[in-house]
Amino acid sequence: MSIKKTISIFLLLAFAVVIASCKMGDKKQSAIAAADIDSVIKEMTEIMVHDVTNPPLAARFFAYSLLSGYEIVSQNNPEVIKMKGVLNEYPAVTKPSFTSYNYQLAALLAIVETASRLQPSGKLLQPLKEKIVKKAEESFDEDVVKGSMQYATDITTQVLKYAREDGYRKFSDYPRYTPLEGEGHWFPTPPGYIAAIEPYFGKLRTFLLDTGTQFLPVPPIAFDKNRNAAFYKLMDTVYQKGIHLSNDEREIAAFWDCNPFALEDQGHLKVGLKKISPGAHWMGIAGIACAQQRVSFDSSMEIHALLAITLTDAFISCWKEKYMTNRIRPEAAIRLYIDPQWKPFLQTPPFPEYLSGHSVVSGASSVILSHYFGDSFSYKDSVEQAFGLAPRNFQSFRQAAAEAAVSRFYGGIHFPDANINGLKQGEHIGEYILSNYFKH
Repeated sequence: MSIKKTISIFLLLAFAVVIASCKMGDKKQSAIAAADIDSVIKEMTEIMVHDVTNPPLAARFFAYSLLSGYEIVSQNNPEVIKMKGVLNEYPAVTKPSFTSYNYQLAALLAIVETASRLQPSGKLLQPLKEKIVKKAEESFDEDVVKGSMQYATDITTQVLKYAREDGYRKFSDYPRYTPLEGEGHWFPTPPGYIAAIEPYFGKLRTFLLDTGTQFLPVPPIAFDKNRNAAFYKLMDTVYQKGIHLSNDEREIAAFWDCNPFALEDQGHLKVGLKKISPGAHWMGIAGIACAQQRVSFDSSMEIHALLAITLTDAFISCWKEKYMTNRIRPEAAIRLYIDPQWKPFLQTPPFPEYLSGHSVVSGASSVILSHYFGDSFSYKDSVEQAFGLAPRNFQSFRQAAAEAAVSRFYGGIHFPDANINGLKQGEHIGEYILSNYFKH
């Protein structure tokens, strides 16, 4: 054989190897990506909007759904911390014995399946599941896809058992909540006069906090309708701000509203406005950060899961405080003691005032995301764009959290001390969760 012919054959074989390698690489790259996690979270959020899921419960849905996906990743990636011994009462989750699966595909499907079984309208996730499976069939063998689906179902069942034991199912057996009588206590406000939301959520089993009262804030300024009292000055501060709101302050208040219970009057009808919860907003921010930094699938799963768990613990802690202090809302107090015609810029959510829930979860979320992306992470928050609000630019997550907190004051739905102390409490919760998670 001539040298020329030998070289030609060698080049042909080399070219064939390169082509085959490219095809294998393309399959791996096209299979599962970090962006798929964000897509599932967006679908979950859409269903929450559809179901008018309340903020604490939305965080719980995120937490267990992401925990299912996280569990599968931790079983297959030794660099990811296992939750046994980290989360309160978390069991040893058994890994299936079969071998044909892709763990990232299984993790993604586990999020979808857990959410579909937790959320009231979870069946609406079926088209998304079918889309994920169809895409996977283009990259993986049939037995791998089937094995991944079985893996997801197996882990989902075990995580849902853990979820059923957190105490939430018992809340329906508790007596119907009745607002406390007497001045200074919370009571339902217009336009919907909706009854108190999740009055027992503070009793839920926490994930990483010891209890819902582990980080008690300083007490709220005590109710006092005397004109010289500190509380009256609080009322007047909110009242005056509501009268003199700038356009920028209105934009900030609207951007962080995140009130699923907001209503719009249409004649004699009251129609619900489509808005996401505070937790869903921060989950969306996490997705933006992950995409901007191009983090891996496994890292994205860790970030989203820990954030969702943090959100839930933050809501448990905040809701414990809300129904302990049971403080009246600015709208109710100002109408009673200053101006009976006054209306806040935002509609008042249906639960007690102290602490500000958005402030608590924003403070906690900013700590978690700053750990992963840094204290000076610049990004454009476009989460609310789907709901008709222009994106806003931030130089850090803490800046965003501070804006979220003050937005409640601009909106007229919280007194300043509920926002300031709420932000601090959230930061304490976030710092504790980070130290508790990474010490294992």
